[in-house]
Amino acid sequence: MPINILMPALSPTMEKGNLAKWLKREGDSVKPGDLIAEIETDKATMEVEAADEGTLAKILVPEGTADVPVNQVIAVLASAGEDVKAAAAAAATAKPAATPARPATPLAATPPAAPGQGEGAGKPAPRAQSPLPLPQAQKTPPLPAGETGRGDGAQRVFASPLARRLAREAGIDVARILGSGPHGRIIARDVEAARSGQALRPAPAAAPAVAAAPAMAPAPSDAQVRALYEEGSYEIVPHDNMRRIIAQRLLQSTQTIPHFYLTVECNIGRLLAAREEINAGAPKDKDGKPAYKLSVNDFVIKALALALQRVPDANVSWTEAGMLKHKHSDIGVAVALPGGLITPIVRKAETKSLSVIANEAKDLAARARARKLKPHEFQGGTSAVSNLGMYGIKEFTAVINPPHATILAVGAGEERAVARNGRIEAAWMMTVTLSCDHRAVDGALGAELIGAFKALIENPVMMVV
Repeated sequence: MPINILMPALSPTMEKGNLAKWLKREGDSVKPGDLIAEIETDKATMEVEAADEGTLAKILVPEGTADVPVNQVIAVLASAGEDVKAAAAAAATAKPAATPARPATPLAATPPAAPGQGEGAGKPAPRAQSPLPLPQAQKTPPLPAGETGRGDGAQRVFASPLARRLAREAGIDVARILGSGPHGRIIARDVEAARSGQALRPAPAAAPAVAAAPAMAPAPSDAQVRALYEEGSYEIVPHDNMRRIIAQRLLQSTQTIPHFYLTVECNIGRLLAAREEINAGAPKDKDGKPAYKLSVNDFVIKALALALQRVPDANVSWTEAGMLKHKHSDIGVAVALPGGLITPIVRKAETKSLSVIANEAKDLAARARARKLKPHEFQGGTSAVSNLGMYGIKEFTAVINPPHATILAVGAGEERAVARNGRIEAAWMMTVTLSCDHRAVDGALGAELIGAFKALIENPVMMVV
């Protein structure tokens, strides 16, 4: 019986991917573990391996195809002893659900131009695990025609087609179901919860008619925007997957997370002196290359990690079911890429020395720019650092990256005039701003966290005791 090979989900939020390259051709023999294709996501290019043995009978999605939905059949495998030509002929006409579906298994990410190379080639990479499905991390699918609302003049109810069908079958008014999807959208799991008596709104009581709140003006359409400019005065650069995902998640973050901001000035004179002394004393190899080279950002990562340990109530993630209170400080470090950014994570940063953090952050950044990160290296985390100091930015605010409850925006260290004991003196200062999710971190708690960070960054010797 032929076996369908499906487009794999390479991350919990992936809905589409680009089929970059086939590593096997029609008629090739395939064994479990053989590399068969390269799939591009918004973050990386990953190799996938076969899960079954047989012959690649038919490739249904040619290489170079963009935006292939997850779980779409991309190829058909003829099992051992099966007629390959018959399996190929059947694949051209059979529906995707007609035969057992076997998704390919993702491997470590590799650079697009060098398949099979890199440290993850030939062995499966660990899949990122998500203990709770966090609504903030989900990508909002477009609503199909006819599913945008109730159409009866009542408040619009956003629900997926599957959720509406399940609600009809269960005899539940979809308007009474509490949605946990992006922007409160009702999805299948909400219907299942409603069937057990949970996640249901109370039945509406009769109430006097009130004037409807004015609707928010819709954003201008593409055609309306283009009409503002003379034809031929611009070129259209299509969005790639990374830019689309970043736009969707930042919009979700600003619309669903109540941000507030706390800013402090940090005197980094002692830090700079310690950094210079530590770097000067770093051991060197036979070629004279130092074993490590600390940056100001390495101190920032360490200080934030320790501050979260000192203020554990701020080391959390919000979920509707309850607060996730993390035991370790897993700090994401924003890395700029062409057309976007990615946030690889320094795990258990509170337990690592500054030199280990420096080398690990440098390695993660290099592999991020080469798109060679594995999913578990950029998914999750408990907080993040975004540093624009190298661009001369004095101060800014950063958007929280769910499921984090905080993110620290770091400005440039510069010599400024400060008042001390009634005198004006020069001091090396750095402005940092903590963005907080007010659902999880209240004002006083956020102030306590940024205060702990300031104490550590101004006295770096406290990071090593």
